[in-house]
Amino acid sequence: MNAIWDTLRLAFGTFASNPLRSFLTLLGIVIGATTVVSMMGLIQGLRNQVNESLSELGTNCFQVQRLPFGGELTAAQLAKRPRFTDADLEAIRDLPSVLTAAGEDSRGGFKVSTSMRESRANVSIWAGTPEYFQTNSVSLHSGRPFTDTEYLDGRRVAVIGQDLADTLFPGVEALGQSIRLQGRSFVVIGTLKRKGGFLGGGSQDNNVMMPLSVFRQLLGVRDYRVSIQAKSAEVLPRAQDEVTLLMRRRHGLKPMEPDDFFVFSNESATEMFNNISQVISAASFGVCLLSLLVGGIGILNIMLVAVTERTREIGIRKALGAKKRRILAQFATEAVVLSLTGGVLGVMMGAGLANLAKWVMRLPTEVPFWAVALSLAMSCGVGLAFGIYPAARAAKLDPVEAMRTE
Repeated sequence: MNAIWDTLRLAFGTFASNPLRSFLTLLGIVIGATTVVSMMGLIQGLRNQVNESLSELGTNCFQVQRLPFGGELTAAQLAKRPRFTDADLEAIRDLPSVLTAAGEDSRGGFKVSTSMRESRANVSIWAGTPEYFQTNSVSLHSGRPFTDTEYLDGRRVAVIGQDLADTLFPGVEALGQSIRLQGRSFVVIGTLKRKGGFLGGGSQDNNVMMPLSVFRQLLGVRDYRVSIQAKSAEVLPRAQDEVTLLMRRRHGLKPMEPDDFFVFSNESATEMFNNISQVISAASFGVCLLSLLVGGIGILNIMLVAVTERTREIGIRKALGAKKRRILAQFATEAVVLSLTGGVLGVMMGAGLANLAKWVMRLPTEVPFWAVALSLAMSCGVGLAFGIYPAARAAKLDPVEAMRTE
């Protein structure tokens, strides 16, 4: 035990005698560990927020839409895809495993005003049939959703988000107030429960929800999609299969032809996010490995310099009876402690960056324990791998020749 403590004391004494050189040597290790910890913390935060947001899509719910997520299709291929219609919605509602379904569309980049105030041109419009509130699990803060009668009559009523309510009606109850959108007047009948940002991006509370019938008259339906609620969690896969078969039949697709629509569910969204996170993780580990390689070369260099500078010291210690394994252990420990110190600093910096993102981007970041353990283990491994050669070289020095060195 005394030998171990003596070796650690000598190692830290070496670092203290050359702090700048030691710190510069650590940079590669620090960057590698920081990259792994911060990126894994961000990915975990994104995963937490995705799971939270997906839980609000609705119980046993999924969507079928014309446009896929991502850039898998060209503009020409997208143009050939048939658009969904009210007839498709009615056919989906008649399926045996479907409890209810809603038609919907959305558009962004609008200004909303009152006689006193005006918002910026960043308001999103959500539109749907009355079932939209059920199939998308929309929670109201106050007021009520629009009714079947208001939808069929095309009444200009609206449910607005909390950010828009704060902008247009600061300190005043928004219910019953009038707002203007695209030159038309709407009566506010409800406000939405605050949801915050999504994936650290824009607010989900700066929006107006209106009947799809009014939206069609005002802007025209461009991206009609259908959100569907299955009768239970047990029949959800069957409901998705029934909708898929129905839409293939209505679109006249042959058995070998691919779907010309996209089914979006919590599972598909989670799978898509996991694919993205795997790519980000692989890129992060690539940067980490390069940084650790650079750091390892730095450790190899500084340990070779240390052996050269302390040749006379090594000779004296061997002349006094120090064995080869003791000299080997001393220099190998110095290399491991040096790289481990860089790993600890990197973990601290990575955790700090993850917490900074939590504050700035409002992401529920969380640094996984395995990322910390992996960073420290890789740091120790690099120190041992690149420090063993200088340690072995020091252990093989002839004491007589070493003591002659000036």
